[in-house]
Amino acid sequence: MNEYRIRLAAVNDAEQVLNVYKPYVQQTASTFEYDVPSVEEFRNRIAKISAKYPYLVCEYGGEIIGYAYGSTHRERMGYSWCAETTVYLSEAHHRRGIARILYDALFALMKEQGYKSIYVSILSTNAASLAFHRSMGFEDIGMFRNVGYKLGEWHSNIWMQLFLDEHYVEPPLPTAFTVIDKGLTGEVIAQANERVKMLTAMM
Repeated sequence: MNEYRIRLAAVNDAEQVLNVYKPYVQQTASTFEYDVPSVEEFRNRIAKISAKYPYLVCEYGGEIIGYAYGSTHRERMGYSWCAETTVYLSEAHHRRGIARILYDALFALMKEQGYKSIYVSILSTNAASLAFHRSMGFEDIGMFRNVGYKLGEWHSNIWMQLFLDEHYVEPPLPTAFTVIDKGLTGEVIAQANERVKMLTAMM
């Protein structure tokens, strides 16, 4: 029987991860990217992100069907404790609880790194994604109206925020993902995999 499995991404996953992302580029305004990146470009993206943030993938039957990662919110020093997150799933695996499990693992790791606030920018007409993020504890904090043009029309994005931890004074700078405790990373991923096993059992 095919099973779900969550693990850290590797640069050699680029082609499969790109296959998940490609329909969003070609068919939706969930991303404002117009052209599907090359596999080499995606390898570079995975390598760059993984040097600083967690980058998780979910496999089903050995094929990657979803992924989630952290990324930089703003470059200036005062924003160091903020980050953005992204999650994408192949359409056939929507509404099974996988995105929630990926996010829970991602947030646990990013909290351990020292991040305090997570931001996402969601297409204002993407009711399912907005509802999902609200169910994860995100709060609406504003709208960028007509911020992007794609597929023949203008689109607005809703910005949302989630606090991961207390905002106390003199916080240490977040650490790169590559240097946080490997045992903790393994534990978080193991817990995520216990949860996805339950999803497999219910299918």
